[in-house]
Amino acid sequence: MLRMISKALTILLAATVFSSAAALLNFPTPSEDVPRYTPDDQLRFPENYRRWTYLTTGFDMSYNPAMSGMDHHMFDNVFVNPEAYNSFLDTGTWPDKTMLVLEGRKAEGKGSINQKGNYQGSGVMGVEVHVKDQARGKWAFYIFDNDKTARMVDRSMACYSCHAEHAAVDTTFVQFYPTLLPIASSKGTLSPTYLKETAASAQK
Repeated sequence: MLRMISKALTILLAATVFSSAAALLNFPTPSEDVPRYTPDDQLRFPENYRRWTYLTTGFDMSYNPAMSGMDHHMFDNVFVNPEAYNSFLDTGTWPDKTMLVLEGRKAEGKGSINQKGNYQGSGVMGVEVHVKDQARGKWAFYIFDNDKTARMVDRSMACYSCHAEHAAVDTTFVQFYPTLLPIASSKGTLSPTYLKETAASAQK
């Protein structure tokens, strides 16, 4: 009898251990495709952003006239987390936890067999992340240099008002994302300020 009880306990213990191990293996790990923060509210750098959906590349773009005197050319590549991209295709706007990454690279002109024009240098000169997080006040900007975390850019900075006043969709510059602008237009999600701005430009 004791042998049978001992055997039953062994089986029960083994089943419990197996169940716990299986639960541990299936436990969801934090995804890098959504915003992740440190205990002191810094955004963690999205290491795998180059696996995300590519939106566009700008060349020497600047919304500030004072930046026109740079001594070098720049490419700006924009990526967005796949979940947000797929949601935009369906709705014409961005869901909560959207992360837009702008990656700056110096333009190179001389190298290998290139004789004309520019190509992107291998070194990243800076990364900016635009995050939509309803729990933290909706949209926020973060600027990374070589650090793995970044504090939110103060909301008094001009980037917030510039995006609010000129962005095509939900404070983001969808007007510069050629595959998404037609979608926003068809879904009727273009902002009134952007529509007014484009109408005024068309009359000039």
